[in-house]
Amino acid sequence: MSTLTPSQAATSLGVSAETLRYWERADILSPVGRDSSGRRVYTDGDIESIDVIKCLRQTAMPIRTIREFVELAREGRGTERARLEMLRAHREQVLEDIRKQQEALDYIEHKIAYYEEITR
Repeated sequence: MSTLTPSQAATSLGVSAETLRYWERADILSPVGRDSSGRRVYTDGDIESIDVIKCLRQTAMPIRTIREFVELAREGRGTERARLEMLRAHREQVLEDIRKQQEALDYIEHKIAYYEEITR
């Protein structure tokens, strides 16, 4: 099992060390282990959890919803159906966000074409 320092974990995951500490304080990341000097060390399991949290945050899942998801995951067996339903609902929200972004992008592309045409 490999371990990473907070700065190594943050760099490899593309988040700040402060974000990692915040997620731990917000109880969406389980308390991270410590080395003999009391410094945080991130294990492969922590990194996997952070990847999930990062994905959910990148897709605008609220912290409170992530906390609910994580709490269910901590309970383990018997919560799979609830977690599945949460992810399905979130997927629908993400798809709606993508549709809205695509509409906005289409409009921007239209305006770019318009301005390119009139500035020739």
